[in-house]
Order: sequence, then C-alpha cells, then structure tokens
Amino acid sequence: MSIDIRPFQPFDLPGMYRVCLLTGDSGGDATALYHDPDLLGHVFAGPYPAADPGLTFVAADAQGVVGYVVATADSTAYEKWREDHWYAPLRLRHPESMADDPGDGSRDWQRVAQLHRTPLTDGGPLYESHPAHLHIDILPRGQGAGLGRRLMAAVLEALRARGVRGLHLGVGAGNPGARAFYLALGFTEAERHDWGSVMVTNPGSALRTGPDPAP
Repeated sequence: MSIDIRPFQPFDLPGMYRVCLLTGDSGGDATALYHDPDLLGHVFAGPYPAADPGLTFVAADAQGVVGYVVATADSTAYEKWREDHWYAPLRLRHPESMADDPGDGSRDWQRVAQLHRTPLTDGGPLYESHPAHLHIDILPRGQGAGLGRRLMAAVLEALRARGVRGLHLGVGAGNPGARAFYLALGFTEAERHDWGSVMVTNPGSALRTGPDPAP
C-alpha cells in the first residue's frame, strides 16, 4: 500500500488526533485511558501546525492519516505562543477542577493539569544549542517500512532550510523502541531522567542509513 508524505493541511487534524490517541500509551493504544479522546491531541499535536506552520508533515494512505511529525524551530517562542493562544482558551473548556485524579485509572486529569500548570521554562543551554523540538507518531500499519525515517527526513530538511542549529526531543522510559529509533537515526542522549531521556541532533547532519526500527 502506497503511503504519501506531504505538508500538513487543516483537514488532516482529526486524523492526527486519532493517531495521537492510538499511540498515546508509550506507543500503544491509549483509547481506554481517556474519556475525552481529543485531550492528547490538544497537548501533543494540535498546537504545532498553528504555532509554527511549515514544520508539520503527514503520512497518509488509502485509509487516512497513518502518521505525522510535528515540530517547532524555537521551543521558547513556541511555549509562549502555546500559553497565550492555545492553552488559555482550552482552559475555559477544561477547568482546573478537572485536574484532580478521579481514581478510575483515566488520564484526562493529567492532560488538564498540563493545560493549567505547565510553566514557561528556561530551557537554558539545551534550548540555546538545540532550540527546535518535535513529536512523531506512526500507527502500527505504517511501522517497520522506513516511514519514520521519511518523516524525519522531511522535517529535518525544513529545519535546515530555516538555519536551525539543533533539535531536541524527549523519549519516555516506557518506550525503548522509540529510543532505539532515534539512536539508529544518529541522535545522541544529552540528558537522562527518571521519566526517560532527552536526545539531540543537528538538523544539518545526514540521517544514518540502515534498518528503521518502529518509533
């Protein structure tokens, strides 16, 4: 089955939200963990094409969106934009009273807490040397055939065209496949935390060749 990669179009957003949910549990299906299926997308997918147009790419086949990569060239500016233009109106829909754990195993409250309690950060040396960041998600039917590498190549080329000197991303400790994917592409681990790792690369560097582990 042919899978095309193209720049984001507004009609892609529902498909991206679905992919985000179906990969939202450390790469697995998070549908059963959310009462509101849009909350994950509101945090990890939706704001990027609005905040930094030209750095979101979508992979689509005959069934619809199968994967995507979202990025920003300037994480500090992105966080300020997200606070003022994305999180602020979403708080009206999701009040902070919903940010308490209901004890039923759902995770909506965690995402609502992000809407209300994510501070603007001083990225320090990391943001200075690697100001861009990204998220990539691919459904199982698109994994293992080089699609992740193709999406990464598209966004890295766009970052190179903007003269971005460095890129960082977070990888959760519960997703070793993602870590293997980035290492295979040539990323290095810059920081290690209890929750996982921060990995970095230079968009000007060529992607390593070889097998494409599933992200």
